[in-house]
Amino acid sequence: MKNILFYSLSILLLSSCGKINDIPLDDPNDVAVNWTTAADSSSQSLANGFWNSGGSYFNYNNSGNTDFHYWPQAHGLDVLVDAYSRTGNAVYKNEIDQWFTGVKIKNGNTFYNNFYDDMEWNALAMLRAYNATKDEKFKTAALDVWSNIQTGWNSTMNGGIAWKKDQLYYKNTPANAPACILAARLYKQFNGASDLEWSKKIYSWMKEHLFEAGTGFVYDGINRENNGAKDNWKFTYNQGTFLGAALELYNITGEKVYLNDAIKAADYALNSNVNSNDRILQSEGSGDGGLFKGIFVRYFTQLILCPELEDGTRNRYVRFMEHNAKTLWNEGTNKTGVLFGTYWKTKPNAQTGLTEQLSGCMLMESMALLKEKSVIK
Repeated sequence: MKNILFYSLSILLLSSCGKINDIPLDDPNDVAVNWTTAADSSSQSLANGFWNSGGSYFNYNNSGNTDFHYWPQAHGLDVLVDAYSRTGNAVYKNEIDQWFTGVKIKNGNTFYNNFYDDMEWNALAMLRAYNATKDEKFKTAALDVWSNIQTGWNSTMNGGIAWKKDQLYYKNTPANAPACILAARLYKQFNGASDLEWSKKIYSWMKEHLFEAGTGFVYDGINRENNGAKDNWKFTYNQGTFLGAALELYNITGEKVYLNDAIKAADYALNSNVNSNDRILQSEGSGDGGLFKGIFVRYFTQLILCPELEDGTRNRYVRFMEHNAKTLWNEGTNKTGVLFGTYWKTKPNAQTGLTEQLSGCMLMESMALLKEKSVIK
């Protein structure tokens, strides 16, 4: 995730004085949507309009830019897995299979990368692909990448996984939260005690160095300029991955402190990562930032599905999701190509980028999942 440091402060520091329950009761977008149909059409748009059939990877946009960016490929695979798990459609299965060869070749015939966070995302997606397809190559690759990720842990700043291999002193949420999630999932699936130790160790480091327990705010990183300073950029990405890590450990241990941390991180995002006038998750730009909202939504959805979440909390979370999803579908979707843009209330033209398309797809797939689980009508 190479461009995270270069957003303008006008985008990075957006916040809201509004509150979660400020969503208007007379919301004009509060009309029924068939979420299964919406998910079908959005994921089909991704599979048809962004897939590079010659190279077996996802293009940079839907208008012929075939540039290869490694970390969004993981989230493209995630959406394929979402859609295949939901539908059993062979089109998604075929692209999942082809993805493995194509992405590896485009990345230099390896799944290793200079960026630890990029490897983590691809390992997480490959683990999900293994669970969906039972194809052993995905499991083998995910475990191999996980071993390489562990080399990023070092004693600078008293621990933490580095962001990238040529900047080992810089530690951030993007490199640690997904690693915590990955280690926890590997433990749950394969019962390796060391994986649970890794997950707890990473989480403890993040909570001590990058989490404000009083507010739920998750800092982006620490020591980027080798001076111990923290980066306090407000990204939905960080709130989502931290709450996802907390939730994984809660599911394993049953320790309520983890669930409380997840709720705090979620509530911070719903209060501070939205536009105050409409309660829609803020635009975080295109490029890397285009993916941030979708990543938040993926883990926020898992929190909504947590059985131990109090009903009142779940209800306001569902209301927030429905408000964002209905606004995107009814106002922000270019229905000609089923395309999504950077801000979920504004339609894109005929061209849009892979990352912003992925975020919209993740929201639609999340709504279809909540419908399947009878959380929404």
